[in-house]
Amino acid sequence: MNPARQRLLALHGALLRLHKALLDSERTAYEEVHGRIPSPGAFLQLVINDEWFAWLREMSELIVQIDEKTDAKYEPQAAEAGQLFEQTRELLRPDENGEGFAKRYFEAMQRDSAVVVRHAAVLEVLRSGTA
Repeated sequence: MNPARQRLLALHGALLRLHKALLDSERTAYEEVHGRIPSPGAFLQLVINDEWFAWLREMSELIVQIDEKTDAKYEPQAAEAGQLFEQTRELLRPDENGEGFAKRYFEAMQRDSAVVVRHAAVLEVLRSGTA
């Protein structure tokens, strides 16, 4: 397996775990305001359609981009991996005074230690696999 694919697969796994932690955290916050979500199907519909979860779509799209590069029939090039690593670095910058993803990401990190742990794991992949 080429090094670019290996780096992207490591990043993909770390981002998926972070995404799940964010979904879990947002579900808890949503339920505190709106009450219990009755089923996994109802939760999926909220994630897809409700504005509460819209900010996570940026991360979902990044994960899909990485998925496409690692599932492709050709081997990803170092430059492609580098671009996706840089997109990840840019996206995962929490900002208390920011907007959109940066602000919501900051808020999730403040309320949920699982998000902080998963964020640190992604940063480790970014440091160890700089493309």
